[in-house]
Order: sequence, then C-alpha cells, then structure tokens
Amino acid sequence: MQNDIKEQIEIVGDSHFSASVETPLRKDAFDKSDEEKIENIQALFHKIMEEMGLDLTDDSLSGTPYRVAKMYVKELFYGLNPKNKPKLSTFENKYGYAKMLVEQNILIDSACEHHFLPITGYAHVAYIPSDRVVGLSKINRLVNYYAHRPQVQERLCLQIMKDLQQALDTESVIVMISAKHLCVSSRGIKDKSSFTTTMEYGGEFNNAETREEFFKCLKAEID
Repeated sequence: MQNDIKEQIEIVGDSHFSASVETPLRKDAFDKSDEEKIENIQALFHKIMEEMGLDLTDDSLSGTPYRVAKMYVKELFYGLNPKNKPKLSTFENKYGYAKMLVEQNILIDSACEHHFLPITGYAHVAYIPSDRVVGLSKINRLVNYYAHRPQVQERLCLQIMKDLQQALDTESVIVMISAKHLCVSSRGIKDKSSFTTTMEYGGEFNNAETREEFFKCLKAEID
C-alpha cells in the first residue's frame, strides 16, 4: 500500500496537474499569525535537519531552522497571503491610447510546488486598453505577488492574466513566461540548458497578427 502511494506521488509530482486557477489553500490557511507559522516551521525544519544527521549545535547550523522558517513566511511565499496582494489602481484612459502596452523582462523568482525548488526567469506582459489603464509598476508588483508562492508555471500565467483582465475590464491581455526550473536542472533528468515557456492570452491577442506584434516588441533592444 505504501509503495502504491509513493508511486502515485511520483506520477503527480512530475506532472502539472491543478484543479483550479486558484492556488490550493485550506480554509484555515491564515488563522495563524506569521509569527506562529514561523515558530512552527522552525521546529519542524529542525526535525528535518536532525533526520538528515546534521549537528544543530554547530554555530553555522544552529540558526538555520529559524532563517528558513522566516524566509518561507516573509519572503519566498509571502504571495500566499491575500493581505499582501498589491492594489491594482487603474485610471481613466484620458489619452485615448488604444494600442499595445508591453512590460517586459519582469524578473520571476518563484518555487516549484512539487519540489520547493527555485523557478527563475522572466515574464512579459502586455495589454490593449479600453477605458482603463494601470500604472506600470503595478504590473511588476502583481507578477511578483503571484510568483512568491509555491507555483506551477501554467497557473502563474493564468493568475496574472485574469487579475489584469478584471482590473482593466478588458480581455486583451497576454502573459508570457520563460523560466528555468531547478527541479529539472538539479534533480531528475538534470538538464542544465533547457527552459520552459508558457503563454496565456485573450481578446485581441487571439489574433495571430496582434501576437506577432507582441513578439516583435520582445525582440526590441533599448540602448
């Protein structure tokens, strides 16, 4: 029975299955304070290190459980908590701007939810405004928010796109992410050179010519 469970974990763990665009969270996910979570994770990670045979009385290792716990809650996975979600303040499109706006090379610093190993790369986001526009930095902040949680790259694309579509009241949004996964490069196949590209889009970006214009923008160089 135990072997069957392990085999199923291996099958699911190497596939990008997800029941929803939403990150799977328990209903009581935020009943505890950050400080309580850090304390609990610290104790649990202490046990993990002990099981690995590490000597936690060593000066170099003694503070590691706390540092890891704080990093998980406050830094790597702060995007799990809705209270940290950036407010997407939009403004009336007074200029009547109706062409594509592209925000590219947004740094992705995330983690694979199957192995908790880093995902690093870049996101490229564009939209064609209707009645509303959004401040440029808000796009970067939204990408960072959704990236800072255990993720799969496909879901990350969808979460960014759907939030922008709702905030801007337009379907014409495209999100493209190219990233390296350490779960591929440092374990399993150990392929150091490959990277993964995912894309989601709607509205006018369903038109191949509009997408091609987006791709041309990504190739443009800034002196």
